[in-house]
This record gives sequence, structure tokens and C-alpha cells, in this order.
Amino acid sequence: MKQDSAKILSNQEVMPGVYLMWLRSPEIARQSLPGQFLMVGCGEETVLRRPISVHNVEGDKVALLFLVVGKGTEWLSHLKDGDALDIIGPLGNGFTTSGEDRNVLLVAGGIGIAPLRFLIDKIKDSCRQVTLLLGAATAVKLYPKELLPREVNLAVATEDGSAGYRGMVTALVPNSITAADRVFVCGPMPMLRYIAENQRQLMLMGKQVYLSLEMRMGCGLGVCYGCTIRTKNGLKQVCKDGPVFPLDEIVWDEMARL
Repeated sequence: MKQDSAKILSNQEVMPGVYLMWLRSPEIARQSLPGQFLMVGCGEETVLRRPISVHNVEGDKVALLFLVVGKGTEWLSHLKDGDALDIIGPLGNGFTTSGEDRNVLLVAGGIGIAPLRFLIDKIKDSCRQVTLLLGAATAVKLYPKELLPREVNLAVATEDGSAGYRGMVTALVPNSITAADRVFVCGPMPMLRYIAENQRQLMLMGKQVYLSLEMRMGCGLGVCYGCTIRTKNGLKQVCKDGPVFPLDEIVWDEMARL
């Protein structure tokens, strides 16, 4: 873990209200694993840092993908090339992968693509097939296809039917799951909860499924206990023990209140 004043190389709106920011931070780039995140300072008017997934790494550069949802991320969206950004990381655990996996399925709902893009680059050369199921409310909110490697087998779903399958992205899982050795998921809590409650219908029983949880965090370091959840192995903190958890480890009855 390192604190760095990273130079912004670019900051571009790639979907409505969603920005892709590239930073130069050699040590954080070297240390980062797919699934980890950074705690990002968002100006003098915001006391708490914001947790943002490591979206990708190229050489000494780190990418962040974030949705503007409040004062902090609004401030981030206005930063320009050459500005400095105060970051701490990488934090949390990463996705559990295996060099023996040949077929990997990734399911991303909305901004859930944020931690999965880095994972794709890490596994695409060792896997025979990487399938990405990408969902959004409407076509303009889909992650741009040109930002994905050509090797990815992509299927999309939109709730309004403006691109791909009309409906929720989870409806695409049964047709893609059979050959999958491992499954990685990130999206809004209702989507994750639906997957947990409908594993048999989605043909996930017996599969290794890992979720990246999107949670509010205070410190990001395991000090404030603000992101504590109940698991089958006791209380755990999303920032320190996560944000990636096996699907079956989480006690979903309590997560339903989030």
C-alpha cells in the first residue's frame, strides 16, 4: 500500500456520467491486482476519501472508472490532464483466479464493469475463452465495446431493449454458464442478491462464483468498521477482507436490508 500524489494523464466521459481517468503511479500500478481499489481524495470540501476500483493497469499507469453520484465524484470529473490526485492503495483483496481455468464467465451490471476490465487483461492469454455479459438500463449506458480486448466473447442486455437482449443481464447467465470454470460478478446490490437467491435457476450450483461488493466505506483500511457484513465465517469488513467474496460465504438474509 502506498500514498501517492499521482499525475492525471487523461479524464474522459465514456458513458453519460461515467468517467475513465488514467493516472501515472508506478508503484501502485506494480502492486495492483484485479479486484482491488484505491481510496481517492476528492478535494478540500469532502472529508472522506472515495473508494474506486482499479479499472486497469498499463505499465506505470492506473485507470479508474467512476460514476458521478455526489460532491466527491463530481469534483473528480472536473480534473484535467496534469492535475495531481491524492490516492492510497492498492487496498482490499483481489479476484481468486487459477492458471488452470480455461473458460471464465464475467457478469457486469452497469458500473460493475469497473473492477472486471483489469481482470480480463490478466486472464485472457491463459484462458481459451473469456465471456463477458454486460448489462445496463439502456444502450448509451453500456461500457464502450472499443475499450474491451478483441478476444472477449461479449453479450449485452439492456432493460429497454435498445441493444442486445431485452431484460436483465442475469437472464443471459444460463446460456453461458455450462462451460465456465469460474464466474466473476460485479453490479448493484439487487443484482447480486438475485444471483444469490436464484443459483439453481441460473445454473450456478457447483460453480466457483466470486462477487465484488459495492459498499459505502469510511476509511477503507479496516479501522472504522463502517462496511462490516455478516458471513458464514463471522463478521468481515468489505474494505479489508473484500471487496471480493465467494458467493456462498455471504449471509444474504442480512444483506437484503442494504
